[in-house]
Amino acid sequence: MMSQPLDQEAFSRATPLCPPATYDAIARLLYARTGINLPAGNSSLVVSRLIKHLRLLGLADFDDYLRHISLPENRNDLNVMISALTTNTTRFYREPYHFEIFVEKLLPDLIQRAKGGERIRLWSAGCSTGEEPYSLAATLLHHWPGLVDFDVRILATDISEPALATAQAARYPRERLEAVPQAVRNVMLSETATGDPMVAMPKLLRDLVTVRYLNFVEPWPTRGPFQAIFCRNVAIYMDDRVQLSVWSGLIDLLAPQGLLFIGHSERLPPSQSDRVTLIERTTFRRP
Repeated sequence: MMSQPLDQEAFSRATPLCPPATYDAIARLLYARTGINLPAGNSSLVVSRLIKHLRLLGLADFDDYLRHISLPENRNDLNVMISALTTNTTRFYREPYHFEIFVEKLLPDLIQRAKGGERIRLWSAGCSTGEEPYSLAATLLHHWPGLVDFDVRILATDISEPALATAQAARYPRERLEAVPQAVRNVMLSETATGDPMVAMPKLLRDLVTVRYLNFVEPWPTRGPFQAIFCRNVAIYMDDRVQLSVWSGLIDLLAPQGLLFIGHSERLPPSQSDRVTLIERTTFRRP
């Protein structure tokens, strides 16, 4: 059957637009709650990411939606909006050179410190759906099989509750592991049957990772210190003021000689440059 031409008028009636004033108000609300900036005039982004939720709520337009999420009793729906407008792009072994630097520049020292009785704490800040902390956990276990005898933990935090639910469940389509080095991938596959399209992270990895909610513009429920912090491609969505707060706070929680890994498009502000030293690409060490 030949498809019929799209009725633009009917489409417009079915999909309400987000007026500029409403878009600006949603952007201000997102910024106040998360420190994340929406690009100016990108109402199509709001429509595409929120229209499903608007319809589920039975609301007529985005003005009604804004009024709804602004009410204290609708905090859960506000959290849904925040999750929808948060970028959760991630993958296993993303930016692999960071894991190589971790193994070469830090892991030998961590092993010695653990054997001396020191606790080892690592943080995946902005972990999204969990691929980053499980990549780190599997890398650790591959290079240090005896770590189960020591006090080693990975904290995985994010602002998106649906993303955190996926990280907590720790089940992923098998094809997502294709970029992982074979030896590390074998660790991840150790409890999954051959041919199973879904991979469940093994218990040893799940036991290493603690998944928690964290919003960078709210009080951080963590004390540190951390011997390594991965915070990659998180601050790029924030303005200079919020970025400074995030980088300063992360460095405060970094242990002496600890490493901070940031995204390849991110830069530390000049005010923090004397607190850490660049040792490799987007990798900084605290003295």
